[in-house]
Amino acid sequence: MLTLQMPALPDPVRVVLKPATTALLVFDMVDPICKNQPKCTGVMVPALASLLAQARKAGVFVLYSTRAPNISKWLPEVAPAPGDPIITSHAQDRFYNTDLDQTLKAKGITTVILTGWKVSGSVVYTSVGATLRGYTVVVPTDASLAATDYEVAIGLFQILTQNSANATNEPLKAKASTLSRTDMITFQ
Repeated sequence: MLTLQMPALPDPVRVVLKPATTALLVFDMVDPICKNQPKCTGVMVPALASLLAQARKAGVFVLYSTRAPNISKWLPEVAPAPGDPIITSHAQDRFYNTDLDQTLKAKGITTVILTGWKVSGSVVYTSVGATLRGYTVVVPTDASLAATDYEVAIGLFQILTQNSANATNEPLKAKASTLSRTDMITFQ
């Protein structure tokens, strides 16, 4: 088997988002999917909790999605607030066979922040689904992880080089994905 060197990923970038046209999507931050994953509970939960507080304060539309609604409970630090929509999906791409696109368009959303478990699964596939539908995507690298460094690297690489590529990580390239971090995202 060949040994290949993965290209270096660009650094996360600062982004300033408009609350009225931005949605924060949270995927699979539930027990048992996330609870026994150290990167999920030790890194993602605190980062996502901080981003959720900032987004809610700014009036950003927050939406949740899970593939395991009947066997899971949301982790309390990042659980849905009363009235937050929850989209049940049976696919990694949360747009596939759901009303996610209609829900976002009804709110006038043009930019989505994708967070949750895991970057090489639901986050990467939903980023493709989002850009195919014309959304600009932001993925905070500290709130979208996976169990291994390999899975994280592959997921982030796929996000930047997918259908609507942004390989240099240009901030908020239209209809493409941008890598950021929760402490580099502001709302104005």
